[in-house]
Amino acid sequence: MNAHTITAEQIARYGEHLREEERAPGTVENYLRNVDRFVFWLAGRAVTREKAVEWKEHLVSCRYAPATINGMLSALNSFFSYFGWQECRVKALRVQRRAFRDPSRELTREEYEHLIETARLLGRERLALVLETIGATGVRVSEVRYLTVEAARSGRAEISLKGKIRTILLPGKLCRKLLKYARKEKIASGEVFRTGGGKSLSRKQIWSEMKNLCHHAGVEPSKVFPHNLRHLFATVFYRACGDIVKLADVLGHSSIETTRIYLLTSGAEHIRTLDRLRLVC
Repeated sequence: MNAHTITAEQIARYGEHLREEERAPGTVENYLRNVDRFVFWLAGRAVTREKAVEWKEHLVSCRYAPATINGMLSALNSFFSYFGWQECRVKALRVQRRAFRDPSRELTREEYEHLIETARLLGRERLALVLETIGATGVRVSEVRYLTVEAARSGRAEISLKGKIRTILLPGKLCRKLLKYARKEKIASGEVFRTGGGKSLSRKQIWSEMKNLCHHAGVEPSKVFPHNLRHLFATVFYRACGDIVKLADVLGHSSIETTRIYLLTSGAEHIRTLDRLRLVC
């Protein structure tokens, strides 16, 4: 079995490769972070498939969620493939599809509205509007930059990500709020959501502000992250129209199987369904 060594130069080259492949900035950051984690765990030892398998077992022993472990392994396998180290690749954990969503991550509509209300009471208007924008459109946190003054005026935003371009329609009420905020902040064109220095809001900053807000709002931190707003949008949208194909288009999914994950019911709903079966005598 060939042994390899991972260097800082290789990691940098791999990062450039991901950017050339037009991977989302968040994806690039996540993949590089997971490769760094593996290198740190190796502590100078050579890279072999046995070591990669051992790392997978280490992650399991640390009680990471299976989906988290598979995400880490996906990043590592991608790195191995780029350098032609196919013999080092490891298999992902086999996880049976869940029939319902983890209750610790189930953000309700009431909690969502409470978060927005709390942000406004704290005078954090930008954060309140970011939450409302993601919740009302289902955009990814990396797509917030496409919400521009021009998009608010036309009622539609053109989003270019992962090599695809899609158009999303914006609710009229949201457009009015975005334009009102832009006027207040003296933003005549371009991105609506910016830092005090005029730069784009980063994924990290939005995440951090949301985590800080959840403590003020009394909402469990495990439920408060940008992607959960996207899940909430998907659930509400599907209940309104019942068209999973249309929802997949709106969310920008290439596969309906991905969209199905967003539509898992809560554990409480699943229990109610079981109770309605009346199979307990």
